[in-house]
Amino acid sequence: MKKIIEPEKIILKNSSDISEKIIQDKIASDPSILGLGDLILKDKERIQPRAGRLDLLLQDSDTKRRYEVEIQLGKTDESHIIRTLEYWDIERKRYPQYDHCAVIIAEDITTRFHNIISLFNGNIPIIAIQMNAYKFGDDIALIFNTVLDELTLGFDDEEEKEATDRKYWIGVGSELTVKMADSLLEIINEFSEGYSLKYNKFYIGLSKDGQPNNFAVFRPRKKALSIEIKLPFLEEIQKIIEDNDLDDMGYLKRWGVFRLRLDKEDIAKKRDVLKDLLQRAYENK
Repeated sequence: MKKIIEPEKIILKNSSDISEKIIQDKIASDPSILGLGDLILKDKERIQPRAGRLDLLLQDSDTKRRYEVEIQLGKTDESHIIRTLEYWDIERKRYPQYDHCAVIIAEDITTRFHNIISLFNGNIPIIAIQMNAYKFGDDIALIFNTVLDELTLGFDDEEEKEATDRKYWIGVGSELTVKMADSLLEIINEFSEGYSLKYNKFYIGLSKDGQPNNFAVFRPRKKALSIEIKLPFLEEIQKIIEDNDLDDMGYLKRWGVFRLRLDKEDIAKKRDVLKDLLQRAYENK
């Protein structure tokens, strides 16, 4: 019979064997231990103009989203939070083509600072991760728990008030791509009748009985149609997208949407899988 043991919790800040640099190197060698997805290391100890060094810069291999990561042993403090936000701000301004998220890692994220970080969430994409260490004989195990995740945002009600019309979107996109949105609307009405397109300034949404219900939104471009399908991230759905060779623009965790780029042939050739994804989003709303 195997022996069940109780590990000894240790405080890394008080340890003479484990330094912040060792933790940094461990995360850099395997970023997946943070539980933020399939991330790759882009840089370590990244020099910031007149602002010190960013501990880690990680990037999602699929969506190209970047995570500015700061590590602190012991409790969070004011300087740690400010430094994390400053590095995030510098990186997003230097590389605006990427989506950026600040990540703060500490052994003890106190209630006070949890509340402070919560004030930023929704305006600044920020994730707080608590790091716990346990001793097993001569070995040390690290466990990372997300204690504050990004706020998943919905579509702005004010955008709903900035109504446009079909002619506006034909100008932004084309007659072809707006008709592709029509075709997807027909698919939606097969499993739930009564939906119509609602033309807003920043996207084409969905409406039923005069009320918006944006489980999917459309953005016509000149030659293709971008579609955002509101669903929680699941490996099963990602696999469906990959197996059916859909043009994947990446999952936006902050908004909770899968993004696809469709051409005219996709609507006909991949109709069944598009219907499946849309129906899943409708049932999940």
